[in-house]
Amino acid sequence: MFIQLGGYSLIDYTSFSTDKRMSGILLHPTSFPSPYGIGDLGKEAYAFIDFLAKSKQTLWQVLPLGPTGYGDSPYQSFSSFAGQPLLISPDILMEDGLLIKSEWHIPEHNPHKIDYGFVIQHKFSLLQKAFDQLKQNITHPYYEAWQNFCHKEASWLDDYALFMACKDYFDGKEWLKWTEDIAKPSKAQKEHWRIKLSSRTAFYTFIQFLFFKQWHHLREYAHQQGILIIGDLPIFTSYDSSDVWAKKELFLLDDHGYPTEVAGVPPDYFSKTGQLWGNPLYDWPSHKKQDYAWWVSRLAHTLKLVDIVRIDHFRGFESFWAIPYGEETAIYGTWKKGPGADLMNTFTHKLGEHLPIIAEDLGVITDEVCQLRDAYHLPGMKILQFAFENLKDNDFLPHHYIKNTICYSGTHDNDTTIGWYAKADEAKKIKVRQYMQSDAMDISWAFIRTCYSSISKMAIVPMQDVLSLGSQARMNIPGTAMGNWQWRYTKEMLTDSISQRLAYITDLYGRSST
Repeated sequence: MFIQLGGYSLIDYTSFSTDKRMSGILLHPTSFPSPYGIGDLGKEAYAFIDFLAKSKQTLWQVLPLGPTGYGDSPYQSFSSFAGQPLLISPDILMEDGLLIKSEWHIPEHNPHKIDYGFVIQHKFSLLQKAFDQLKQNITHPYYEAWQNFCHKEASWLDDYALFMACKDYFDGKEWLKWTEDIAKPSKAQKEHWRIKLSSRTAFYTFIQFLFFKQWHHLREYAHQQGILIIGDLPIFTSYDSSDVWAKKELFLLDDHGYPTEVAGVPPDYFSKTGQLWGNPLYDWPSHKKQDYAWWVSRLAHTLKLVDIVRIDHFRGFESFWAIPYGEETAIYGTWKKGPGADLMNTFTHKLGEHLPIIAEDLGVITDEVCQLRDAYHLPGMKILQFAFENLKDNDFLPHHYIKNTICYSGTHDNDTTIGWYAKADEAKKIKVRQYMQSDAMDISWAFIRTCYSSISKMAIVPMQDVLSLGSQARMNIPGTAMGNWQWRYTKEMLTDSISQRLAYITDLYGRSST
């Protein structure tokens, strides 16, 4: 199933693109049980992999794995290449001799909800202790491995580490509010700051080393259990990121460093003012002049972390909604052409013809977007919750699906199935019950069964639906800045009966690995 392309281990997509039926669970690692206030890559991550295997699943889908910034959204990261240090397991660091349990304690916290302010303060304190311990013991096996990692990943790591060190130095301010000599540095000025903040930049390279080491070990274990990981690549980057700071020429910025236009989506049925995301837009001609090197590197790098990549807002490759910077809503934007086939051809030329990409094709989708998706045989997404707005010619109803799709009961942006059904009007509930031939007493599992029985080659359901949870377990409410990305489960919730039930449905509809 695995092939080597361009030095990276990728999935041979042709091996399961048409015949192999698969299924799995959508769950971000932050939601794992953990005594440290947030899920991490320790023993409960491995327990989840065991649960997937026992339940006869073959897929695990995660959200973007980068370091989060304001609002804690994984879709607004400080880097397109770095990993989330909050996912590093202190228990593994203890096992490897970099933390001593008697030197710290775990404060009380809510096991069902992440308090990011608490977690950041507590977790970074532990990571600093581990870093100090390593500096005192340069014969530790980690030391040489860390140095090798820094050399291998220098193309992105050096700028990221300096960016984060500068953010600390300037009290968390966005890069444009730093002093001119580092906000828009020359090569010599950047080197001056690198020396000035050398201790802090070293710390940030070290915690990236820890993340990648722990993640790759977990991914290897997942492969041993027959589990493939689906990652998530946001099409746009955060303005306050090392990417924009270090590669200004690749983004549409004015002479002062501000975006000229920003990303979003136009008004639609769900929002009269559209969605104003605020991400800077790409200077696509500049990317083309560099043969899309940054994008190729980004995709290849992501495929070192995961096996399959969902490209968020894929339609932005064909055309994107450009909103003048400073607008308060997304109303006054315009559609502008993206790189389209030129970028996709570069991907296939550089990384291989059959790339393991899922096209997130939700929202305003035109014939041109569908043609771009289909030209490269990329599967699109079908969301079952969207199927019941009306029953006539609704493409989200399973009897309209084709094989080359991924069926979801819902995504991170949806309410849980139980929460969604509870809020639906009676007419919609009747449609659901009639279509699924269900009395709705166990609605989340009715949705799971419908997804798994569909013709879609992959079926993915959020863990919240597997656990039959209501709106209190919702991961994200689009358009709201605070209070999202906080949900967690406890290990007692993963019962044998749930595993057996999921395994039965998986077998019944031919999606198990055996």
